[in-house]
Amino acid sequence: MSEPKPRTPEALLATFGPIDIYVFDQLLRGRITPDMRILDAGCGPGRNAEYLMRCGADLYGVDSDPRQIARVRGLAGRVAPQLTPDHFVVAPLSDLPFADHFFGAVICSAVLHFSESSEAFEAAMAEMWRVLGSGGVFFARLASSIGIEDRVTRLHDRWHHLPDGSDRFLVDEAYLEGVVLALGAEQLDPLKTTIVQNMRAMTTWVLRKS
Repeated sequence: MSEPKPRTPEALLATFGPIDIYVFDQLLRGRITPDMRILDAGCGPGRNAEYLMRCGADLYGVDSDPRQIARVRGLAGRVAPQLTPDHFVVAPLSDLPFADHFFGAVICSAVLHFSESSEAFEAAMAEMWRVLGSGGVFFARLASSIGIEDRVTRLHDRWHHLPDGSDRFLVDEAYLEGVVLALGAEQLDPLKTTIVQNMRAMTTWVLRKS
């Protein structure tokens, strides 16, 4: 029996799209599956949406930027025409146009560190939690100060200046623990933080709604 041929980068990209590897990890572990109704919250042009579209997921997306919604609608038109344009809408995370408990999973990747304030962050979390159904999975990847506390400069509220030159809303372990407690959530994984050469830190946060 011959060995399977290695896939080229181009072939892998054509199959999986530019999906975040940390989202892909949740797919591999069976926590987010194509038979779920999924919300990509802050979907951008569809980085994490493309593979799920190709798998036949009942995927919805919101973004505050109309240009990004136009792009993700175009992507859906090419790879998942069954997803009508009304699956992708312009909306802030703090005011989602969906019913309570509508989704089996919510993905919010590289979005929450643009929250204007702690109040805005918590309002977005409450709203995403509202539309997530019982037993549903919430996945976020967001900037944090974990591991680089002495390298960031506080500006106001939870906004900090980072060594990479950017300004972002940063969480830490204690703050996220408080949000988990307020939501009554189950944290599925320990917080996992990637530090990029002491320039910034990105934390993966995975919760289940009971």
